[in-house]
Parts: sequence; structure tokens; C-alpha cells
Amino acid sequence: MKRLGKGLDAILGEKSEVKTDTVKSDVVESDSVKSEKVLSIDEGVLRKAIEEGEKNPRVAVWSPKSSIVLRILKKTIPEFSISDEAAEILENGLRNKYPEVWEIVEKKMRD
Repeated sequence: MKRLGKGLDAILGEKSEVKTDTVKSDVVESDSVKSEKVLSIDEGVLRKAIEEGEKNPRVAVWSPKSSIVLRILKKTIPEFSISDEAAEILENGLRNKYPEVWEIVEKKMRD
């Protein structure tokens, strides 16, 4: 089966019709109007993603500029860890950009 070009669907596989976790969040649609958005994630997809993420937590990205900056920091700052720095930056970015998904994942991992 060809999986290139399918983004996360290639990693997570096909969607199944199983229970979903939901979370409500406030979303600003304009300066004066606020609406509530409900995000639901298929329970099977969530469970599989957590299982795979815990088994193999490595994430790879293609970013020459980021690689260069991190290598400079590694060579100029004693005990600098590229992995620790990249993980912190990525986690903060994902937490801020996708707070609803982050909340669902954190909740499920605690259970």
C-alpha cells in the first residue's frame, strides 16, 4: 500500500469507527464573536498513536536552518543537547498550536 503524501494518515493508518474523546475549547472567530469548538478524536486512532509514540518516541524533521542553528548551539554551549532542545521547542509549539489535541493526549496518557 502506498502511504507517501498522506501525512499523518500514512502513519496512523485507516480511520476506524470507534468511540471518540472530545474536548471543548474557546475559539475566537472575530474580535467580538467567540464560539465553542468541539474536537473529537477517534479512540482507536488515539490509542494506536499513543502506543506507537511510547514505543518509538523519535520524531524526524527536514529543516536545514533548524539543523544549522542547533549544531552551532551544540558547538558553542557546553552540555547543550540538540535532542532536549528540539523536544522542548516542538512540545511547546504543539501545545500552543493544538491545545485541544494536546489536552486529549495528556488526559489519555494519565488514565
